Amino acid sequence: MDLDVFVTAHSAEWDRLEALLRRKRRLTGAEADELVALYQRTTTHLSLLLSTAPDPALTGRLTSLVARARSAVTGARKASWRDAAHFFTTAFPAAVYRLRHWWIPTAVLSLTVAALLGWWIAAHPEVQAAIGAPEELRAMTRPGGEYETYYSSHPAAAFAAQVWTNNAQAVALCLVLGAFAAVPVLWILFQNMLNLAVGIGLMSSAGRLDTFLGLILPHGLLELTAVFIAAGIGLRLGWTLIDPGPRTRRTALAQEGRTALGVAIGLAAVLFLSGALEGFVTPSGLPTWARITIGAAAELAFLLYVYVLGGRAVRAGETGDLATPDREAPLPTAA
Repeated sequence: MDLDVFVTAHSAEWDRLEALLRRKRRLTGAEADELVALYQRTTTHLSLLLSTAPDPALTGRLTSLVARARSAVTGARKASWRDAAHFFTTAFPAAVYRLRHWWIPTAVLSLTVAALLGWWIAAHPEVQAAIGAPEELRAMTRPGGEYETYYSSHPAAAFAAQVWTNNAQAVALCLVLGAFAAVPVLWILFQNMLNLAVGIGLMSSAGRLDTFLGLILPHGLLELTAVFIAAGIGLRLGWTLIDPGPRTRRTALAQEGRTALGVAIGLAAVLFLSGALEGFVTPSGLPTWARITIGAAAELAFLLYVYVLGGRAVRAGETGDLATPDREAPLPTAA
């Protein structure tokens, strides 16, 4: 393509589009139609330029022009409470439900690894000796030891806030770092499972596994579910980098990345509830069965929320991505 001829042929259209975008007064109906037509033509021009003769200066000008025109055509829209309601009742559960084939296997495999590591630690005194000195292990596992007092070592509200912050950071890292071929996600997940396995192994060897589970389950069911969801979706994001499917790699990463960021926001709310359970229910004086029942009820409510609302939304075509008007308009591909 001869760039000079291309610019000469279409510069008048670009100048006209620029002039319409600078209009202070309201456009007439004919001018609005002209603006839409020029926006579509300029978008095609930009696609042709990118695919055949990319010129940095001209590409920059047309990219800016297309972005401004798109904003004028689609109109600015402010977020509202309706958007928040749509996110929590439709977009978030739909994203979690749609990607269940990633986070459910992640959960099963992770818990299997934690159980096997816990058994290995419990069955091998030499492994326990590598974790800590005998007196340190007794201080952790004895009645009234560190495993039990940990949950009541700080005021409930402050402890819940600290737990929520730490867990939210771990979840966000799983989702964001998934773009790096998912390797960091596997490491974060392994660290979480190793910590769980150490507790299982040490308390089991001390004959107090029931006490440990009574402390973990009230908040751990919901907390671990959030971690598994984050890890599974992070792994899905990493796999998108390898196999984007029928989409271009850029489009696939953009779509799955937006979904992952939305899930991070939703999981922050889930972890807030988990932190409240860990701060107020786990160290409470309630019987063990009552604390576990509360944790199990919270977990069941979340799973029903995902499978009922999320399943219904996915069947209606929701993916968990941004609404169509809020997405970047794809450029047409030159033949």
